[in-house]
Amino acid sequence: MKRRVVITGMGIYSCLGQNLDETLKSLYEGKSGIIFDPVRKELGFRSGLTAKLEKPDLKGVLGRNQRVYMPEQCHYAYLATAEALKNAGIDNDHLAASEVGLLYGNDSTAEAVMKSIDTMREKRDTTMIGSGGIFQSMNSTVTMNLSCIFKLKGINLTISGACASGSHAIGLGYLLIQWGLQDCIVCGGAQEVNPYATGSFDGISAFSVRENEPAKASRPFDRDRDGLVPGGGAATVIIENYESAVKRGAPILAEICGYGFSSNGDHISVPNVDGPSRSLKMAIRESGFDIRTIGYVNAHATSTPVGDRNEAKAIADVFGNCKPEVTSTKSMTGHEMWMAGASEIIYSMLMMKHGFVAPNLNFEHPDEDSAKLNIPSKRIDKQFDIFLSNSFGFGGTNSTLIVKNIKQ
Repeated sequence: MKRRVVITGMGIYSCLGQNLDETLKSLYEGKSGIIFDPVRKELGFRSGLTAKLEKPDLKGVLGRNQRVYMPEQCHYAYLATAEALKNAGIDNDHLAASEVGLLYGNDSTAEAVMKSIDTMREKRDTTMIGSGGIFQSMNSTVTMNLSCIFKLKGINLTISGACASGSHAIGLGYLLIQWGLQDCIVCGGAQEVNPYATGSFDGISAFSVRENEPAKASRPFDRDRDGLVPGGGAATVIIENYESAVKRGAPILAEICGYGFSSNGDHISVPNVDGPSRSLKMAIRESGFDIRTIGYVNAHATSTPVGDRNEAKAIADVFGNCKPEVTSTKSMTGHEMWMAGASEIIYSMLMMKHGFVAPNLNFEHPDEDSAKLNIPSKRIDKQFDIFLSNSFGFGGTNSTLIVKNIKQ
């Protein structure tokens, strides 16, 4: 028998808030976290738009020997994970006595690599890179740091799946618990926000250039969208086997009921309709839910012309005459990339728990495909108990999660 998998804790550090309470408020108010950054223009960026995020100061929280191994996104991931563990009622004694696993999405660590190479070129002495250089620059930096800081003893693995990384981390954790290989896993995604992480995206004209109106730049599904806005931070969810969660008296928030995945098998950067459609259908099939019970869809939609159009077609193809509210929280956050698949589970969870659907900001003029969906441009007060969340990435990797509310 497959075991039930539940969410018992959440934590977040994003442009909408540095914790769950701040993030909930921003979602409810439809607040954008996007700004214009003049530093990016000085560096030669075509677009100076970005999500606004402060790098936390962990002095006094972690020792210097721990901080030296942590690049930017690890700082975010540490705080998100600390909040999630507290939220789940998991303390150090429980971690020491249990085999708690760790699956975290992270697909690049640009700034740390750049700094190490710059030092090597300038100093002509590799010893000047420093002892933390190698640990900061690896893609697995988040999991290696978190596993050591929190002394986690279960699976320890970084998921590298482009902009679906955070979602795949949760989905793979769900499968491991379902099949009895783990009882509890810390899952999430992290993304650095410094300019060096996204310069190559800007170089292929992927970003919006609506610089005079930062809050209106990210406009998923809108006819006049002109590209995405980069963002980041970190998001963590604690997932557990239902029976062990009940046994330890955990606060059970929701149940993961479906995970779908697919590959487009097509162009490396241009998404199609077939791949996302198969991912949605697989998740729905695995959940066993009647499609009419899904009350909300958190779309991947990043505000790119082709991506939003093809996702709208996929959602319309799958849901047909059913018209759940569909929004992209990227209208507020920009595209949080490796983090997005995890953060959007938390955004959707907060909405579900508090009875509303946050607005799809800047949705002023539907195009031919988005007109077929039920996309609210203003907040909708609505009770729903099941949501579906999409995450897609370069190379055609697709992930879809379905989550059901549990009321205690």
